Amino acid sequence: MGLDKDTASARISRYESGSMSISLESLFEVAQALDVPPAFFLSTTEAMASAILSLGPESESQQKMLADVLAALTALPVKQREELIKRILPCPKNG
Repeated sequence: MGLDKDTASARISRYESGSMSISLESLFEVAQALDVPPAFFLSTTEAMASAILSLGPESESQQKMLADVLAALTALPVKQREELIKRILPCPKNG
């Protein structure tokens, strides 16, 4: 973003405290510098952020396919969805 270290640190602190809003242009620059999709910064939960990071490196066609799979899963009755997820995901480790 072309800022020296001290200026950047102060600005980031103001963004974090909410006393200053970041422009979309700056958001995209930060995302590019950190190699994350800009949507990562707009996610409202840790799970959403994780999903965005998982989709980020995939090709557009793979993102579309995975988004379609997620939409199909969420359309299923909860019990059926949970059973499918249990078959797809590895068993959680105990302890």
